[in-house]
Amino acid sequence: MEREDGPAIAAEGLRKRFGRAAAPALDGVSLSVPRGVVHALLGPNGAGKTTTVRALATLLRYDAGRAAICGLDVAREPERVRERIALTGQYAAVDEQLSGRQNLVMFGRLHRLTPRAARRRAEELLERFGLAGEAAGRNAGTYSGGMRRRLDLAAGLIRRPEVLFLDEPTTGLDPRSRNQVWEAVRGLVAEGTTVLLTTQYLEEADQLAGRISVIDAGRVVAEGTADELKTRTGGDRVEVVVRDAADLGPVAAILGRVCGAEPETDPDTRRAAARAADRVAALTGVVRALQEAGIAAEDIGTRRPTLDEVFLGLTGAAGAAGPEREGRAA
Repeated sequence: MEREDGPAIAAEGLRKRFGRAAAPALDGVSLSVPRGVVHALLGPNGAGKTTTVRALATLLRYDAGRAAICGLDVAREPERVRERIALTGQYAAVDEQLSGRQNLVMFGRLHRLTPRAARRRAEELLERFGLAGEAAGRNAGTYSGGMRRRLDLAAGLIRRPEVLFLDEPTTGLDPRSRNQVWEAVRGLVAEGTTVLLTTQYLEEADQLAGRISVIDAGRVVAEGTADELKTRTGGDRVEVVVRDAADLGPVAAILGRVCGAEPETDPDTRRAAARAADRVAALTGVVRALQEAGIAAEDIGTRRPTLDEVFLGLTGAAGAAGPEREGRAA
């Protein structure tokens, strides 16, 4: 039964095994994604991200579990689900022999829009994604990577989907093109579209997603906001770079005493660091202790863990066996 007040995406215990594979591609994946947000699936190659998206998008039958899109059962009502979703894969699915405008009109006609409605919708989307004017009449084969991805996104929005699945949408793009795609995604969400994004780019998840599910070996191993996930790695760090390498040992001792944590040192960079539960109090205490000891610091400050550290800490080496497993789902 369709519900307007429920989550846009709900999955519980999804399982999938391909053939006689030793390990399942999905091993009990559960998700709950509210409407009008970006939710990221972050994980290494073969972790199960693409398989999860294909299962939710009705392209793949899962073996066990339950899933719903906008309250519609994915397994029992696939046709109704498809009316509410769009999927953009890792590679642009546009016809390079057609212009940007012709591509969008073609997609509109494939979605059973009248010729007039297809042309009108194409012009709206070309304008929205910065492809109007001269670019609209050029063959897509002459587009840059970022322009192709934006055209691909536009094609997925012909029918104004409630839920958009983006499977590694910025793979292979340069930083400028990646930023253009990010801006397009932010615009979609601002208008109410729900986006489930799979990515290996930690910065992408940090930039776009309100909530992140870290997936590895077919399981969700952690979930939360970027800040919550960073906190799970042990909190903030106080770091000190000394002027004199001989001071590294005494500084490490000060950090250990003030922060109450085992300090780390790097002689090459003359850096010492320790985790701190209260970064402001710890930073103040370290500065005071350094002054009392007469130790000159070249730099001192606090730093939050990066998503890179979260990612490595949560997934470890478990994903090493993954590519073959998820590759079978492609």
